[in-house]
Amino acid sequence: MSVGVRRLTVLGEFKPFGLIAEALDGKPADNVTDKYDYFLFDPQVARERDESGEQQASGSAFSDRSDHELFIRGNRIIWTIGSRVFKRFSLPSSIIKVCWCRLGNMAEALLCVLQIDSLTIYNTSGEIVSIPLPRTVASIWPLPFGLLLQQAAEVYSPAHIPFSSSSPLLGARDILRHRKEIGHSPQHNISFLSASDYNFKGDTGSISSHLILKDSLEEPQLTYIEERGKLSIMKEFDERTIWTSDQIPLMASYNKGKMQHSVWVAEAVNSNLEVANGSLADVVPAGVLTKQFSFRRIWQGKGAPTAACKVFLATDNDTAPVICFLHQEQKKLLSVRLQSVEINNEILFDIKPDMSWSIAAVAAEPVIVTRPRVKVGQLLYADIFVLNPENALLLYSGKQILCRYLLPSGLSTSHASLNFDFPDTSSVSLDLKIIGLADAVEGRINVIVNNGQMFRCAFRRSPSSLLADDCITAMAEGLSPSFYGHFLGLLWKDGNSAYLSDADSSVNSEWDSFCTIIMQMCKTSIGINQDFLNSKPHSSWEFLIGSKFHKNYKLNLITGISSGMSLDVLGFPPKSNSDGTKSLQKSFYSEILIECLDSLHAVYESLKLDILRKRDLELLAVLLCNIANFLGEECYLDHYVRDFPGLSKKIGMGMTSCSRKTPPSLFRWLENCLRNGSSSANIDDLPSLVCKDGSSVVSWARKIVSFYSLLSGAKQIGRKLSSGVYCNIAMGSHCTNEELTVLAMVEEKFGLQQLDSLPSGVSLPLRHALDKCRESPPSDWPAAAYVLLGREDLALSCLACSCKSRELETQTNVNLISMSTPYMLHLHPVTIPSAVSDTIGLESTKLEDTDSVDGSMTDGMEHIFNSSTQLRYGRDLRLNEVRRLLCSARPVAIQTSVNPSASDQDLQQAQLWNLAQRTTALPFGRGAFTLATIYTLLTEAFTVPKLVLAGRLPAQQNATVNLDPNLRNIQEIKSWPEFHNAVAAGLRLAPLQGKMSRTWIIYNRPEEPNAIHAGLLLAIGLHGYLRVLSITDIYQYYQQEHESTTAGIMLGLAASYRGTMQPAISKSLYVHIPARHPSSYPELELPTLLQSAALMSVGLLYEGSAHPQTMQILLGEIGRRSGGDNVLEREGYAVSAGFSLGLVALGRGGDALGCIDTMVDRLFHYIGGKEVRNERSLFLTLLTEEQNRGTSQMMDGTSVNVDVTAPGATIALALMFLKTESEAIMSKLSIPQTRFDLQYVRPDFIMLRVIARNLIMWSRIHPSKDWIQSQIPEIVQNGVKGLRDDSSDIDDMDAEAFVQAYVNIVAGACISLGLRFAGTKNGNAQELLYEYAVYFLNEIKPVSATSGKTFPKGLSHYIDRGTLEICLHLIVLSLSVIMAGSGHLQTFRLLRFLRSRNSADGHANYGIQMAVSLAIGFLFLGGGMRTFSTSNSSVAALLITLYPRLPTGPNDNRCHLQAFRHLYVLATEARWIQTVDVDTGLPVYAPLEVTTRETELYAETSFCEVTPCLLPERAVLKTIRVCGPRYWPQVIELCPEDKPWWTFRDKNNPFNFGVLYIKRKVGACSYVDDPVGCQSLLSRAMHKVFGLTSSTAFDTSTNSGTGPGSVTVDQLVSTFSSDPSLIAFAQLCCDPSWNSRSDIDFQEFCLQVLFECVSKDRPALLQVYLSLYTTIASMADQVMSGTVVLSDSLCISSLKLALTYTEALLSGRLTTSRGGIVQSKFIGSLRKRVDELLNCSLGLKDDFCNYLTSGRWPTVDSHREKDAILLSWYLQWFGVPAPFVIKTAAEKIKPKLMSSSLTPFLRLLFPSTHINAIGEIDKLLSCHSVA
Repeated sequence: MSVGVRRLTVLGEFKPFGLIAEALDGKPADNVTDKYDYFLFDPQVARERDESGEQQASGSAFSDRSDHELFIRGNRIIWTIGSRVFKRFSLPSSIIKVCWCRLGNMAEALLCVLQIDSLTIYNTSGEIVSIPLPRTVASIWPLPFGLLLQQAAEVYSPAHIPFSSSSPLLGARDILRHRKEIGHSPQHNISFLSASDYNFKGDTGSISSHLILKDSLEEPQLTYIEERGKLSIMKEFDERTIWTSDQIPLMASYNKGKMQHSVWVAEAVNSNLEVANGSLADVVPAGVLTKQFSFRRIWQGKGAPTAACKVFLATDNDTAPVICFLHQEQKKLLSVRLQSVEINNEILFDIKPDMSWSIAAVAAEPVIVTRPRVKVGQLLYADIFVLNPENALLLYSGKQILCRYLLPSGLSTSHASLNFDFPDTSSVSLDLKIIGLADAVEGRINVIVNNGQMFRCAFRRSPSSLLADDCITAMAEGLSPSFYGHFLGLLWKDGNSAYLSDADSSVNSEWDSFCTIIMQMCKTSIGINQDFLNSKPHSSWEFLIGSKFHKNYKLNLITGISSGMSLDVLGFPPKSNSDGTKSLQKSFYSEILIECLDSLHAVYESLKLDILRKRDLELLAVLLCNIANFLGEECYLDHYVRDFPGLSKKIGMGMTSCSRKTPPSLFRWLENCLRNGSSSANIDDLPSLVCKDGSSVVSWARKIVSFYSLLSGAKQIGRKLSSGVYCNIAMGSHCTNEELTVLAMVEEKFGLQQLDSLPSGVSLPLRHALDKCRESPPSDWPAAAYVLLGREDLALSCLACSCKSRELETQTNVNLISMSTPYMLHLHPVTIPSAVSDTIGLESTKLEDTDSVDGSMTDGMEHIFNSSTQLRYGRDLRLNEVRRLLCSARPVAIQTSVNPSASDQDLQQAQLWNLAQRTTALPFGRGAFTLATIYTLLTEAFTVPKLVLAGRLPAQQNATVNLDPNLRNIQEIKSWPEFHNAVAAGLRLAPLQGKMSRTWIIYNRPEEPNAIHAGLLLAIGLHGYLRVLSITDIYQYYQQEHESTTAGIMLGLAASYRGTMQPAISKSLYVHIPARHPSSYPELELPTLLQSAALMSVGLLYEGSAHPQTMQILLGEIGRRSGGDNVLEREGYAVSAGFSLGLVALGRGGDALGCIDTMVDRLFHYIGGKEVRNERSLFLTLLTEEQNRGTSQMMDGTSVNVDVTAPGATIALALMFLKTESEAIMSKLSIPQTRFDLQYVRPDFIMLRVIARNLIMWSRIHPSKDWIQSQIPEIVQNGVKGLRDDSSDIDDMDAEAFVQAYVNIVAGACISLGLRFAGTKNGNAQELLYEYAVYFLNEIKPVSATSGKTFPKGLSHYIDRGTLEICLHLIVLSLSVIMAGSGHLQTFRLLRFLRSRNSADGHANYGIQMAVSLAIGFLFLGGGMRTFSTSNSSVAALLITLYPRLPTGPNDNRCHLQAFRHLYVLATEARWIQTVDVDTGLPVYAPLEVTTRETELYAETSFCEVTPCLLPERAVLKTIRVCGPRYWPQVIELCPEDKPWWTFRDKNNPFNFGVLYIKRKVGACSYVDDPVGCQSLLSRAMHKVFGLTSSTAFDTSTNSGTGPGSVTVDQLVSTFSSDPSLIAFAQLCCDPSWNSRSDIDFQEFCLQVLFECVSKDRPALLQVYLSLYTTIASMADQVMSGTVVLSDSLCISSLKLALTYTEALLSGRLTTSRGGIVQSKFIGSLRKRVDELLNCSLGLKDDFCNYLTSGRWPTVDSHREKDAILLSWYLQWFGVPAPFVIKTAAEKIKPKLMSSSLTPFLRLLFPSTHINAIGEIDKLLSCHSVA
């Protein structure tokens, strides 16, 4: 067959744009080399893996289709797009090689740049990773899963490293330009010594010739070589890699010694393979590397003196991939065929020895010309463009040569520019000879000519006619390879078609030429003169121009009406030529044409399901009629003419049919499927191409068929369904067919936009499936499925969970967008939780004190007002009040007389001193109040609000008064408060990513150590971020020897490393406990305060470990006498040791190993218990231990100083046996039962014992007054009852003891309740503690009337006020622990009262103020967004905070270090949840139903909360359900487990940042806009808008629609729906031009439909209703008026499907909870209307009669065109079979017929035909038989 000749389209002369960019940048530096390199690549390469080209946003760098270029010179890279610079990269040293690669399974492509001793990796957003490499790495190559690094055997000097070009994935570009070797300056020749941490050095046995880098943060892995099932480390240093593929794991290499090429396949190592030198585990420690890779050689080709200069992948003509090697010396292109086999979802590649072929070539490039967009597996279908030794350019598809290309003549050096008209001569200008090809990207290539110029040329790529493209693809997929090869030859042949020959040929000419080729095959087959094939090109063109086809075509294009279409295109002779010589050729062509008909018919049926391609459908129908006519396929002809009656002009002249094949019909199949289920639908109705796996051209039809199959219950067998089609189904659970269908739609990327392209009737069942799943879809679906259902709330929650690592912004990923309709895109807001986005305070809520000096002053709480807190506290001013109470940055108001005297100044100083006590205590509460409320990126310096101790005098124009430094040492009282102030400021920080940078901490470190930085360190540590500090940083802090800094960093480190037993930290802490120093150690003078902090830190570090040695050490420390003069601080030291011991053995007293009994005995000894079993032996063991250590114990004889050791020991026992319910321990911790015991045990120790007993018997704590009474021994109860009773004989000594015991026991019981119900907001506990608090308050000073005689009165006579105050404040503190984060109003009022009263009463004790401050902070913990947990470690942390010895002044650290009071942070949890409306992105109120599991106190309970709110603990939380009528329901099922609340880094966190996305139902307002619910759509007076008759609603003369009270339709709709299509339609309804229309019915219909769509929340149905309505209206117009509106009958098929859908609903084949999505009455009325139209048409009966008897259609002329269309409607509507089918059936029946009527038989034979039609057929047949 002769080869066609084409011309390349020259786009212009090519120069790398990088050169121009450099010139524009100005003069380069002197040392820049003059060698450069570049490569061109397709933008798809750098794009994310999942993205597809069409869906790119236009703003992106990758949205244009121009080639991208990387230009490399020296150490610089310029990335350009077309003619603009996109990015520039500069590197420290010169570049050896650059390539694009995707590491691991990352979606984004990375630019990998190899330099002499490092690899730099850039991602497209600009992040950079640099990896040091050994010098032996010579080059890099991309593979699908990582980067291949090739090592050389020895370190050769860098001067020998070739400057390799290019990205190998486009083939190693060999650019024919002289590129010299790069010489490096000598100072670069440093030997590689920095790789000591790599496994390259050392043992040469483990050096591999190839390494694979899978992740930029990991080290490169060794690779293995697999031979005969054995693995060994790959050491093929001679195998130089010359090519790899980034699509499939292949590598080609060349061995110079053996002169051979090899192809290797890379595979993940199979674990059962044996490693040659020992097992794999010897080489690599187990668990270090997840996946190893091995190379297996699959081909080797000998006899190549030099390496192939180019290797690339292309496609053979039967779609097998081939690897092509270009041997320039031998002037040949060797192609090796790949075979791929799929086993267990893994694709294995292989090459058979005889699977290669070669063609002569000097240069070759892969180009995408013949079949663009078609993928073979993962690869695009690539052709080969070759420059052969004769300097001809040839295009090959596999081995088959398609055509020859020429450069346009007239190209010369003088003018090479775009767009000129080249004279039409076939000779190439003599002075230009083509010498090479380069830089092919898709369908563009550089042609190099002998004068050194390069021209960028383009092939005419895919047809711009989508129809021609589809048809060719269908033939490629449907024809057998030999037939397709023949067709391809005809297509590209030099001949009349000129297919794709011109770069600017029009769409129509492409389709014409395609039709011509098909018709040519028909002609050849008929046997038109053989010479015709060899005749000159113009003759056939002239023939086509003169044909009737051409005339009709022109007419058709002008009028747009199909009536002009003609079948008599080529004037077929009436009888075929039966010349014997041509019969063979005829049968060959007939076979091709039969296959063509099948393939093109499949395209035809697929196009019918796309409403946007009707024009293409008509064109294709013309061609198919011709083919069918030629083949004599009568039924096919009938099928097309029924769809387009205009085609009937030349048909039905009694032609003899040679075939009785019924054409496949998709509509018929879909209808049967809905009616009877997919099993009974006829498989013959599906075109074979639809059932073929991997067919791209009819994938649209395949998807619809598969969805219908699943919907009607088809079974899955792998990817194939029982209905015969293939379908991909997304992961996710499903119970119903509808759910399965939705999953299939997701996986097939069939979104709302695609649904809109379906005919209305076809889309109904699919919309039904979506509607049915919408209410409560399964919880494990992908996000895209939820978007498809219209549940964006679930989609965002799902995304948030799956993408914890990346910010939400990047999450509106392509898959989601593809599911949604384009007009919905702006409805997917990028939602960042509001707490993050509006940390800047709202202006309206600035704290403006009536008497404040400067409202703008920062007080550390200005950020607390954001949209969530606004929503949480509504319009009340609680937060403002808290902010006022906790503000320490302003002078405090002092009330004085207007005319001050001298004595007033002393009074002022006294008042100021009292107020200073309060001010210095405020930071405790402020830290809790603002805990983790600032989400900042840590970029700015750390600011601490001022601590102002001055006062102001409102009576004297706010004059400021300072504390007199002569009277008091101000600095001294400010040092620790400054520390706490900084802790409060530091606790605010909550870094967004949960990360803190070391540099930021170091940046904030002051030159001179101060309390502020110390506080910051403790705060950061409590949040757990101090792990970023290195051990040297830590010792630098210690070295400063600054007391508060050392304490802060020790506690901070211990909190950050809590429970890890980190040895380095442990050592650094023990340095600060002198008692643990070995005797040889130099003595250190350390303040007891630091020793206490170190002890507590050890406890935190070893928390819960029950580490025996540590426990022994700490036990000893409880009883140690501190050296030196710090006798006063001994108790604090012992308490710290006790807490520490309790923390180490937290809750493990029962199961801890070692001598737990002796330890417990010793602790009881410390408590001063009398229960020690063997005092003598215990004393001896203690004594020997002490003597061994050489220090003294706090003992006098056998007695210890109980006053010092008891608190610590009690606490230790409480925490060791926390929640263990150990009766033995509890009974020993007895509460004094006799008068002697009451004198013997200190009252404050009784309180500790009560707390300890209750913590051990955790489950017995009950929030009732009886329980508290049960804690009080009888003797005390009786003693207290008798107070104030004159008859009692209690002496004052006893009474005092009773009252002391009573008060302390009650306070202890209240603290126990506080710990037991911490953060639970338990109502009983709250009421109980509130009652006791008021009782104590009244005892101090009567403030309110208390009820009855339930409490003993008159305590204050027998007890000092200080004790009562302390107990009162401990109860109040416990109360706010229970109500933590709730902002409970009653509690808050009590706290506000307590804060205000103290200064006046003169009892402004610092400790009491601290308790009030902490209590306020706890009540609003974290701005109301956090609360406490009751886990073991939380209870311990809270007990440390609530330890009942309150300090006396700001510097009092004697009994309990004040820094410990901040440890409550360790007990907090962010159990906060807020609901965000997914459409607006704003936080909203929503009712939640929370269900908690059964506990020992209550049964399983459900209660309602309104968000934003705090949730119960994880241990009891079972389900959360969004309830209420206004939002779509959503259920979160949780498994109650005894674990801490999820952090946002947890993968399985069901709440993202505490945000639950919800979606408002259409027709409801949010609770903010409409709290009562009186504004919902259904509750409004709808008749005012929708029910108006048109005359009044749209009467423009009266102003009825514009009165002040009226609401227009669009206003109403926009209130309730955010769907843009509904709003736009509503605006259309309000348009005045619309009002003036005469069609009132239609307006009414539109308004009703709008209301239906809005009220039922089904916006998509607007289109369905309107299209069905307008179809019927057009039909009616056509029948009545006679003007042709619809020239086809396609709408009838769609209508019939809509009917079948409603029938399926009524028969119960499809089930629904909310009723059918379209009203069945509406569909019924449509049916009735069509029946009426067809019945009232005159002449239809005669036409039908003619059609049945002779197959004739009414003649199509200007008058009768309407009749043909009507007949086609009738045939389609009633499902009448083709005439000859009826005839054959009648002939079969007639002989056996007894009765006169054929109806029953016909009904059985044609079940889908309507009974009316059967009656007509029966009449006709009986008439004929009579006749």
